Amino acid sequence: MSRPRETVEVDPVLFRAVYDSPASLPGRHRWVTPEHDVRRIEKLLGMPARSIGAPLWVSGDEPDCPKCGRRQTWLDIVSSALKGVHDRAMVATVILGERKYVNTEVPDSIAGVHCVDCHTPIEGLRSFKCHNWAYAFEALEAVLERMDGGVSRSAP
Repeated sequence: MSRPRETVEVDPVLFRAVYDSPASLPGRHRWVTPEHDVRRIEKLLGMPARSIGAPLWVSGDEPDCPKCGRRQTWLDIVSSALKGVHDRAMVATVILGERKYVNTEVPDSIAGVHCVDCHTPIEGLRSFKCHNWAYAFEALEAVLERMDGGVSRSAP
């Protein structure tokens, strides 16, 4: 029986020690979200262009959509998460913020992810992370202010 999914904040030193290396990601394959998908994420979140500069890593057993063959990335995860799971400010804070979060269960796969292009359910993604250690909190607040809606929010 698997443990329930729980996400907890961890100290940055612990986060770096355990998760800094892409080799720590579960699954047979590890890859970085390409630039064009990063720019699409910014548009989806209503962020100013070039707000995201950190590598957005993904890992899994099969990197491509089984239907259309598109390489699965953070774009698929973000677009799926915005459909009733998380709001845009929370996702932006996870990508750009200083606080680090980890899921405590053994990652079989990331639930509820669909291909952004053909909407096929994706069952092989296992983990995702970004390396954005130096993003200033004030800069994050400015991005959140400029996102559609214009309401500044504190980090979770």
